[in-house]
Amino acid sequence: MSSTELPESRAAAAAAPRVSTVRVAEGERLRTVALPGLTLTVRARPAARAGLPPALYVHGLGGSSQNWSALMARLADRVDGEAVDLPGFGDSPPPDDGNYSVTAHARAVIRLLDAAGRGPVHLIANSLGGAVTTRVAAVRPDLVRTLTLVSPALPELRPQRGAWPTALLALPGVSTLFSRLTRDWTAEQRVRGVMSLCYGDPGRVTDEGFRNAVEEMERRLALPYFWDAMARSARGIVDAYTVGGQHNLWRQAERVLAPTLLVYGGRDQLVSFRMARRAAAAFRDARLLTLPDAGHVAMMEYPETVAKAVRELIDESDVGAGGADDGGS
Repeated sequence: MSSTELPESRAAAAAAPRVSTVRVAEGERLRTVALPGLTLTVRARPAARAGLPPALYVHGLGGSSQNWSALMARLADRVDGEAVDLPGFGDSPPPDDGNYSVTAHARAVIRLLDAAGRGPVHLIANSLGGAVTTRVAAVRPDLVRTLTLVSPALPELRPQRGAWPTALLALPGVSTLFSRLTRDWTAEQRVRGVMSLCYGDPGRVTDEGFRNAVEEMERRLALPYFWDAMARSARGIVDAYTVGGQHNLWRQAERVLAPTLLVYGGRDQLVSFRMARRAAAAFRDARLLTLPDAGHVAMMEYPETVAKAVRELIDESDVGAGGADDGGS
């Protein structure tokens, strides 16, 4: 039994009552996908016209499908986009088995795509989602047209100092201790801390964006499984970093066949900028976008720039495929 499948997690995995309504931006809609042992919330933005190729967005640790609203809006005329809340995050309840490993998250993405029959898709991911979708692309190449990874959580020998709290969170009991030590922190304080860690320039966040983030933080903190999902997913990342053989994430990156776009921020405190070159060498059909002023969530800080790069990737892949599924563009 792996460290991400502890028996006590089953109690925490029981679906909790919804504490408040999840924010849905104008033009978006939510749907629920029920699978055996798993329920996923999917955020969709209808395509600008019929016939556009499908895309799936996958968030990072502590994130949700809301992280993709800005990018989804800018790509709505190019793809039919959906963003998933991974199990235990956003509006998706914990999985019945309490398994938050990278493999389990990858399995959830695969099951979602298989159930919907949407594959192959343009797969776009951030951080933890980058590790998850690298595994998806390696084991199920039939489901992936292109792969875009924004600051992917791939193994580092010397992790960034800003990433140490994530590793500590993976230790048994630390999440409980941290939740107790920070019980008096306001949602505003927590959000400012997260933004200072994840953004290259927190000043780019609008007042409305900050208010929305505080509202979402308040909602998450009221969920009884919030800290459990965070701790076990962090443990899943640490576990994935130590796996060798064919399941090693770098080995799997080398197996990815899909054209890949890698996006790295020069001010990223969680994923080292120096990993950009290694990643570009690992993925066999890679192109690299470096943003010197961006932090860990470039798709939220510089959505126009990232959207332009994704469009170019999709256009290149269409040309390589003989122009198939170009949506009439």
